[in-house]
Amino acid sequence: MPWVAIVSAAIMWIILLFLFNKETAPEPVVVDPAVVANINKEWPTVGKTVFAGNCAGCHGAEGQGGIGPKLAGNEKILKDPVYVHTIITKGKGGMPAQTQLKENEVYAVANYVLNSWGNKLEEPLTPATVAEGQTKIDPAVLKNRSRFVPEDIKLPEIFLATFVMVLLTYGLIGLYSVWAEGTELHPGIHKVRSTPLATLGILTTLGLTVVFGVLFVRQMVTDFAGWGAKEPVAPNVTAEGFYAAMILLMLAASIALYKKYFMDGEVLVEDASGEFPW
Repeated sequence: MPWVAIVSAAIMWIILLFLFNKETAPEPVVVDPAVVANINKEWPTVGKTVFAGNCAGCHGAEGQGGIGPKLAGNEKILKDPVYVHTIITKGKGGMPAQTQLKENEVYAVANYVLNSWGNKLEEPLTPATVAEGQTKIDPAVLKNRSRFVPEDIKLPEIFLATFVMVLLTYGLIGLYSVWAEGTELHPGIHKVRSTPLATLGILTTLGLTVVFGVLFVRQMVTDFAGWGAKEPVAPNVTAEGFYAAMILLMLAASIALYKKYFMDGEVLVEDASGEFPW
């Protein structure tokens, strides 16, 4: 039955949402009280030493840049200081993660960068700041993938996603078949005559297809412009997906209305009479 397939797909989709939400949730930050107490005291000395030994070769002794980007007078890192912590611990591009650093050294060098060469952070970067910042997402991440989907999809999630698509497709095809052809098929050619309401419906769906197509193109152009701006703007993935889905939905509705009200149907049945019981 179509409804059974659709309800089963919905249940599996809910399970998949819980699995994805668990994997994409930010990891909790373990706060060491000693680190918090020593941050302000250590960053001018320990931070300077760590920077000279690990960072100056690429970013310059005075943060002027070189192989790595310029850090002096960098407004971007002041607006998002958690980004500095993330780059140090996770790495990015040609910069490897600085896994050899201890926790206090990470915060010391991060605060040294954020408070040197013209940079000035009002409040020091602490584990609490990092924990708060993990609930946000950098626009650069959104260029590569949606926040909803985890980096690595596990085998059970692949199975669930596959069954959701198969069951949903089966259920929708079944519902359409009942609506378009009825619960019983009768042999012969069935003449279909359209009604004014059906004509209005197909014209409306075709018109909406064009409207959502224009909105989709405009949204994509806006998002590409935002990516290339001096201050990158996060793309509106939700709007893009909505417009794309509505285009497909309106096209599907147009085809369904055409087959239901404008195209003659023909049903062929096999002749069951014969000398043999099978």
